[in-house]
Amino acid sequence: MYHRSRMLLTDLVLVGLATLTAQVLRDNLEVSPEKLLRLLPYIGMTLTVAVPVILAMGLNRTVWRLSAMADYQRVAIAAVIIVVAAMALDFAFERLENVARSVPIIQAILIIAAMVGARVLIRLRHSGRRRQPVLMGDMPQSRSDQQTVLVVGLNRVAELYLQTVAEFAADRIVVAGLLGRGERHTGRLVHMHKVLGTPEQVDEVLRELEVRGVVVNRVIVTTAFDQLTPEGRGALLELERSSDIKLDLFADNLLSNGPEGPRSAPQSDNDGQLFTFSDSELEALKHRPYWWIKRAFDVVGALVLITLLLPIMPLLVLLVALDVGFPIMFWQQRPGLGGRSFKVYKLRTMGAAHDANGRRVADSERLSNIGRFLRRTRLDEVLQLVPILVGQMSFIGPRPLLPVDQSAAYSARLVVRPGLTGWAQVMGGREINAGDKAALDVWYVKNASLKLDIEILLRTIPMVIFGERVSRAAVRRAWAELCGEGICQESRMAEGLQSADSVKIHIGRDREAA
Repeated sequence: MYHRSRMLLTDLVLVGLATLTAQVLRDNLEVSPEKLLRLLPYIGMTLTVAVPVILAMGLNRTVWRLSAMADYQRVAIAAVIIVVAAMALDFAFERLENVARSVPIIQAILIIAAMVGARVLIRLRHSGRRRQPVLMGDMPQSRSDQQTVLVVGLNRVAELYLQTVAEFAADRIVVAGLLGRGERHTGRLVHMHKVLGTPEQVDEVLRELEVRGVVVNRVIVTTAFDQLTPEGRGALLELERSSDIKLDLFADNLLSNGPEGPRSAPQSDNDGQLFTFSDSELEALKHRPYWWIKRAFDVVGALVLITLLLPIMPLLVLLVALDVGFPIMFWQQRPGLGGRSFKVYKLRTMGAAHDANGRRVADSERLSNIGRFLRRTRLDEVLQLVPILVGQMSFIGPRPLLPVDQSAAYSARLVVRPGLTGWAQVMGGREINAGDKAALDVWYVKNASLKLDIEILLRTIPMVIFGERVSRAAVRRAWAELCGEGICQESRMAEGLQSADSVKIHIGRDREAA
């Protein structure tokens, strides 16, 4: 009862403020106390009729954080009824003498905007709170149960599936995109997921996704299979026959445990990890005040740099368009804080990944002189200031790798936000093996400080100008200190170094694969 009364009171306040604002707007933003006083009877009548209308429409019984289009439609209908009833009541008593003709029209628009806007803000706030990035993540667990899916169909079932994934399985299911029924849908968005093509183009779509570091495990068909074209059905069936990708017909699983199958208990086995933090170490790291300072520097720095670089962005866009054509941006999916996937955007520096016959083109043939210049100066990465601003990245941290390069043995490097530059970049860059790079990154996680971040920034400048240099002393120090503190088991150190020597970071994929 208390909640309903509070919602009713909130709506009444919004209605009253909207009515006052309507009069001010009608007077060209000139606030006249005399006119506002004459308007008080009309405001009183508006609030009087608003109470039964809001109660009758059930607006005080809705859950704002779960509001939907049907709720917003009821708000609009209620606003019109309130205004019409208030006008009728005022006309009966005062003949609308103190109400200008345009005020009720503006009033209705503002009431709708205020009441709908309040509900949308609460919904966004709740959604943002659920997905809000933390300052530091837990040790990423084994992601063997994580699925990357491609959804076939643009219908209510597909929408329901996307909502369900976002609410209950965002950590286990990654939606790579959707396939629509026609070309007219390609490029459009459904719940912020892009329509990548049609079922007939599934092979082409999967090749493009693979270039971007997205490996699809499952195709979810949310429409009746017999409603697809024969070519579409054939392409999907051939995909299942010739690959490890599972074709899942949504209708066939309605009575089962869901398209991803029975949910197994999350595994916390760290036997495959070369670097591990104990629970007490993680708690101590999480509560370090420096993470708040670091985040503040990231926000301020990103805002300043975005402002400074805005004048040259049109020139960069023009260079890319003249060099490699459209689109001018390229993205890849990378594991970020806590192993959660996010998209890294860059300006394109390479031509198409495949020729007209579908054959893969060598990276050396795709990179132009302008592309080399953009990479050398790191100007191709200016778009990453946006994920820094929203909290997916930091200026300083482990460089985000492609999923294929992010070994589970080195997942301890993912307990902090990935960075534009980091200790591993300035002490070795792409010239050291995966194990040494991970050791440097985990050492940074353990020792992050304002002094160390400033040192990394200062070392980044000569690295960009003169190229990368390897500091073997820093690598040996990282291994020695990590193993000495029990973060890396000495009994497994030789095993880790041996595997690191055999698993090299794929330089071309780490920079850009298309």
